[in-house]
Parts: sequence; structure tokens; C-alpha cells
Amino acid sequence: MAASDFAYMGLLELGTAFKSRKLSPVEITRTLLDRVGLVDRTLLSYATVMAESAMAEAKKAQDEISRSQYRGPLHGVPIAVKDLCDAEGVVTAAGMPRLYGDHVATKDSTVVARLRAAGAVILGKLQLTEGAVAHHHPDVKPPVNPHNPDYWSGASSSGSGVASAAGLCYGSLGSDTGGSIRFPCFANGVTGIKPTWGRVSRAGVFPLAPSLDHIGPMARSAGDCGAILNAIAGLDPDDPTTLRAPPPDCLNGIGLGARGIRIGFDEAYATTRVDPLVVKAIRDALDVFKAAGADIKPIKFPATEAVIAAWFPICTAEAATSHEANYPAREADFGPGLKGLIDTGRATTGQDYAKSHKIRQIFRGQLDAVFETVDAVIAPSLMRQNLTNAEFDQFGSVESDWPDLVRFTSVSDMAGNPTISLPAGFNPDGAPIGFQLLARNLNENLLVRLGDAYQHGTSWHKQRPKLAP
Repeated sequence: MAASDFAYMGLLELGTAFKSRKLSPVEITRTLLDRVGLVDRTLLSYATVMAESAMAEAKKAQDEISRSQYRGPLHGVPIAVKDLCDAEGVVTAAGMPRLYGDHVATKDSTVVARLRAAGAVILGKLQLTEGAVAHHHPDVKPPVNPHNPDYWSGASSSGSGVASAAGLCYGSLGSDTGGSIRFPCFANGVTGIKPTWGRVSRAGVFPLAPSLDHIGPMARSAGDCGAILNAIAGLDPDDPTTLRAPPPDCLNGIGLGARGIRIGFDEAYATTRVDPLVVKAIRDALDVFKAAGADIKPIKFPATEAVIAAWFPICTAEAATSHEANYPAREADFGPGLKGLIDTGRATTGQDYAKSHKIRQIFRGQLDAVFETVDAVIAPSLMRQNLTNAEFDQFGSVESDWPDLVRFTSVSDMAGNPTISLPAGFNPDGAPIGFQLLARNLNENLLVRLGDAYQHGTSWHKQRPKLAP
């Protein structure tokens, strides 16, 4: 088997091979590090490669497995994390090199600690946009879309999407405040889960807008994402906002298909002003779900214009608070994108914030009511095919650009509902497209089951970018 074939093995497949001792965590980790050294010269997905500690963790995992001390499906598996997540002894720059380029974490974030407790090998920290907003800092070269370098690699978890798609890790962590797991999943053709808000601890993770921030897994399949989510979810005393509800086993529905699951489809919501190629991908997905036994039901999705508009005052005001220690005192160290967001937040009044919060609460109730009649809702992730880099460079020049970008993503960040993003094809330029499913709070296991059913009936998640070597 070629090195690239090992690199594209599934996380669960690899974990099984480690358990049976058919493969070695040490050799696989070395193979991945060598691949990162070659391929990431052009893709730029890693902010920091943790080669020395990764090899030590791989050796430890191999020794434990050889003594039958198997910890589970992540044991020995190389994973990378978005460079918002603290890892002890390693810089967390959060996409802000002038401010945090020498900020060395003194403690693991909870998510990193839990990955390590599950036996995962942490390969490194993945690049992101400045402060997890839309644009990369001027000093940072953006990660490159491995399917077509002329296309956007997504924001803000750009490095996580690129590395997961390009076989530079077997899974990664991203964060989502307005769509930052779903955008890079769509753009790079990978799978991702934005969990229920509070399902995953944010302790030791640099904040953007705390009441909107979600941490979740990105990988090449729904099952692989479920395995990562199993490891990182759960109550954390270091983050009092984590939920007390015990996390479900996100792998218990693997292979069961979709029989009896009710999927809601609001045709007007999912197709109005949506690119025909994305609409076709959703209609094709509905056929796949039908074949897997799902019941497709027409629904009326709540009106979203007000809650999308309300996302902006909440996000910008909370972002201004997140950066108040350095802004405006070190304004010159901020890039124009993040600076503009913070300036907007500083100008947001308490009345603006309160009105937005009221709209948010109403929408939460309206969306919750939808799940009285269905188990999941299918929707676009983006209303268009992916942006080219040239188009994104001009993005924001039209007033509707930002509301249109977050049209289908911000609503579930506002409501806190879990989503799964699934790859669903390519445009004529070879750039990926996809869609998302939403579920009632705390139903991530249902989404993994549906994602797995879809991926049993399709092969989009198995398509590799054309890279050398």
C-alpha cells in the first residue's frame, strides 16, 4: 500500500487495524509527518507541527496496545486541532501572530486533554482566520484548497478543512460561530459536526463570541466525526456552560441506515435563491435517504431574516469583549477584517444586543417546534457554489454579502442546535459542494447515523484531491 493510501484510511478503520496490531501507530505517525512535510509546503494547513511529541505519543500508544491496554477507536490515531485550542508547551496564536505569536499554553484545553486521554496522537495545530473571523491576518498565508487552489478554503477552520481533505490527519477539531465548521467542510469536501451548544467544553479555547462558539470534529466520514465527538463531549467543571446531559454514543447508529427517521424538507427555504447545483445535490441526497428507509416530510421552516440580522450584533459585541484586553490599545496589530468586526461590536448598544437576544429566543422556540414532527431537517450550507479566491477578496463590497454567506449557518449557531455537514459532489471546476442536516438539541447520534446512511449510499466523501505525492 502506498503512503498516500495509508494517509486516506478512515479513522475507525485505522483504529481497528491498530487494535489488531496489523498496523503500527509509530509507522503511521511517521508516514503522516513525512506527508505533512511534503504536501503542506503548498497547502499551508498547519500553524505548528508537533513532530517530537507526536512521535512520543505514538510510541506510548503502540506500547499500550501491545500490552492489550486499548483505549478505544482513537488510540494511536494522528489527529490535529485548530490553533484556538491550547496544547501545553505549544504556541496558541489563534490566527493573530502579532498578538499571540509567542503565547505558549501552560495547560491543555479540555478538548486536547480528552483527545490525549482517548489515546490520540496530536500531530499539530491547524491554521485559521484571524481570531476565527472571516479573513486571515495579513501576516498569515491562507491554507490552500486541495481540490482547486483557485477556490476558497473556507473560514474560519480553514486549516482543519484542508488537512482533513488532503490526508494530513485522520480528523481534526474546528470551531463554529457563524458557520466556521460548515464552510470549510463544504469548501474542502469533508464531513463535520457542529454539536449542540455546550455539548463540548470551550475551556482553554480562544473565544470569538462565547454564546455562539461551538467546538466540533471534522473528518472524512460521519463515523469518524462521531468517534472524535464521543471523546471530547461531556460535562467539564472548567467550563460551567457545558451541559449536564450525558453525551450519547455517536457510533451506536453506524450501519443501521435511516429506516423510520423523519427528514423535514422545506422546498422554498432550501431552494429560493440557492444555486441550482446545490439544489440538485440536496434533491439527490433526499433520494439516497429515501432508499435508506427515511421518511421525507414537507415542513415549514421558521422565517430566518430576523434571526440572521440578529446574529451580527450578538457576534460583534461579544467579539469586542473577547478582545478588549488588546483593542484598541494594540490596534495596529490587528488585521482589517477583525478590526472592522470589533469596531462594529464596540458601537453596538445594549439595546441592540437585547433586541437581538429576544429575536434569538423566539427563533429557538420556533425551531424547536419543527422537531415535534420531524427528526432532522435538510438544508444548504451555502446558497451558492463555493467562492473563488478572487471573489472572496472582493467579498463584503455588496451590503448583502455577509448576510447571504451566513444565511443557512448562523441560524443554528443562534439556536444552538447540532448540525452535520456532508460532501455531496463537485462543481465543473472540481471544487466540492455539500449540504447540512439539523436536529433537535442533544441529537448528535441521530445526525451521525443519518450521515453514515448517506455515505453508505454515495462515495463523495471518498474522493481524494489530486495531489502529489
